[in-house]
Amino acid sequence: MDFTPHSEGDLARMLSVLGLASESELFAHLPDGVALAAPDPGLPPPMSEPELMAHVDTLAARNSSRLICFAGGGFYDHHLPPVVRALSSRPEFVTSYTPYQSEAAQGVLQALWEYQSLISTITGLPVANASLYDGATAGLEAVNLALAETGRESVWVSRGVHPRTRQVIATFARVRDFELHELPLLDGRTVWEAGTGPPPAAVLFSQPNHLGVIEDYSAAVQTAHLAGALAVAEVDPMLLGVLRRPGDAGCDLAVGEGQPLGSPLSFGGPALGLFAASRPLMRRVPGRLVGRTIDSSGRTGYTLTLRTREQDIRREKASSNICTNQTLIAIAAAVHLAWLGPEGLASVGRQSVARAHHLAHRLSAIPGVRLGVGSRFAREFPILLPADPEVVIDRMAERGFLAGIPIGGDLPEFPGGLLVAVTEKRTREQLDGYAQALEEVLADA
Repeated sequence: MDFTPHSEGDLARMLSVLGLASESELFAHLPDGVALAAPDPGLPPPMSEPELMAHVDTLAARNSSRLICFAGGGFYDHHLPPVVRALSSRPEFVTSYTPYQSEAAQGVLQALWEYQSLISTITGLPVANASLYDGATAGLEAVNLALAETGRESVWVSRGVHPRTRQVIATFARVRDFELHELPLLDGRTVWEAGTGPPPAAVLFSQPNHLGVIEDYSAAVQTAHLAGALAVAEVDPMLLGVLRRPGDAGCDLAVGEGQPLGSPLSFGGPALGLFAASRPLMRRVPGRLVGRTIDSSGRTGYTLTLRTREQDIRREKASSNICTNQTLIAIAAAVHLAWLGPEGLASVGRQSVARAHHLAHRLSAIPGVRLGVGSRFAREFPILLPADPEVVIDRMAERGFLAGIPIGGDLPEFPGGLLVAVTEKRTREQLDGYAQALEEVLADA
C-alpha cells in the first residue's frame, strides 16, 4: 500500500501556489537541531511484514523491563493492584468515546464524576476537573488561570518544581510575554523571598519538591498570599495520605502528575494531569467538569457541567484551550484510589517513606557518597556521587538495578547528583542489594 498520497505533480502544484521552489524552503524556518541534515534518516530498506515484525521484536528486546526500579522524578513504580486493570479495561470504558460529545454514556460520566470527587478528597479542595494531559500541562494551566484571575503579568516558581513543568511554563512565558521569577533552593528547600519586579499572579511550588524534600507549607502559602497571588502546589498523589493536603494548608490550586494512580511505568507514558481548585476559582478551571443532578422524575443523572475552552464558549470568555482529557487513565486512577481507600493510601505513603530513609542511611555510609540535602525528605532523595552518575547508572544496570536519574543537568547546583526513589514495592533485600551493588560499582570506578 502506498502511504504517500501526493504525487510529484501534486507537490509541485502546492509549492507553486505557495510561491516556493522546493520543500526545503517550506521547512526553512525549523531550527537546525530539528530538521534532518540529510533526506535519508538512516532507516533500513523496505521489508516484508514478517521481516518488519521480526525487526521490531529485535528492537523491543533491547528494552529491559526487569531492572529493579529506583528511578522516580515524577513517575514511580508503585504496586498496581490487578483490580485496576480488570475494571478499567472493561469494554464499557475502553471502547467508549470520550465525553467530548453530549451523547457520552452515563457510565463514563459517572466514572469521571467519581474521579473528580476522589481527587477533591485527597487534595482537600472542593473542585476538581475531569483531568488534563499530564502534570506539566496541569502546572501550566494553573499559571494560566492565575494570570487571568489576577490580571497580573508575573509568576514566581520554585526551583524545586519539576524541571519539565518549569520548562513548559518558561515556554509559555515567552509566548504569553509574562515575567517568570525562580525562587532558589537552600539545602534542597525553597527560599521564600520576595522577587523583584511586578507582583506575581501565582507562587508555584512542589510538595514534596523535585528532590523529594518536604517544603514549608505555611511559608509557601504565606508568601503567595502576602503578595496577593494564588498559592499553587504541585503535589504527589501517593503521598497525600501522609502529608498535609494542599487545601488544608490554604493553597488555592493543586496540580500534579497522576501516573502513580492506576498506571504502570511504560517508557514515558501514559500520563495524567491532576487539577483541583478552591470554589471561587471554579469558573476558571480548565478542561471540563462533570456534574451530578436529579431529573424531573427524581432520577440521578450526570452531565458535562462546565467547559471553559474557546470552542464551547465565547472566545473572549474562554480561560483554556484544553480540548480533551484522559478519560481512561482517569478512570484507572479512580479505581486505584477507591481500592486503596484512606488507610491504603496512607499505608503506601508510610511504607515508601520508611524504606526510602532506610536506603538513604545505607547509602550515606558508603565511602564517597553523601546525601545531597540535609532537609527532611519523603520517599525520594538526592545523593552526591564521587563518579559520573551516567556511568554509575550503566554499571548498576549490569547488576540489575535502575539506579535513579541524574539531576545535574536540571539543577547544576547538585553536580554529580543522583535522584533515588523508593516505593512500597521495594523489599528489604532489594534495598540492601542496591546499597551493596553501588558500593561495588564505586569501588571499581
